[in-house]
Amino acid sequence: MFYHFSEEPNIKVFKPRPSKSFPSLAPAVWAIDKDHAIHYFFPRDCPRVIYWKTDRTTEEDAQSFFGNTSVNKIIVIENKWLERIRQTDLYVYTFSESSFELFDKNAGYYVSFEEVIPVKVEPVGDLLKRILNHHVELRFTPNLYPIRNQVMEASMDFSIIRFSNAMK
Repeated sequence: MFYHFSEEPNIKVFKPRPSKSFPSLAPAVWAIDKDHAIHYFFPRDCPRVIYWKTDRTTEEDAQSFFGNTSVNKIIVIENKWLERIRQTDLYVYTFSESSFELFDKNAGYYVSFEEVIPVKVEPVGDLLKRILNHHVELRFTPNLYPIRNQVMEASMDFSIIRFSNAMK
């Protein structure tokens, strides 16, 4: 199964749409796999930097980024988003995998170029509780730019989502 997260509770059919992030891609319906779904337990526009250890992570980066934690994945958001996270009602749509193809393994992205009817929709519930029920660390910072710049130069896998909404 694949998933799509939305603040809209009543989407009956997902129609392919152009992507701002990938303008050369044909209009598509986007979905995320189970392993990366936690990346979307946030309000849609919330900028976030997510990074995790992999086999290619150097010992130096492991120590630098994970030396004081027991987790293998860290999610960083800006302080100003805390209240919005607390107040957002988010819904998870479940999709059959049949019409989807892998777009980006690292990010867990899948796309379908045809309309998709969800198998089910459910409220996510308390977003902070759901995030913290996973073995991740959630960090808050006044500004995402420093961590984004460090992560992009490091040897971990990462996902940077909605960064255009980050404080400048």
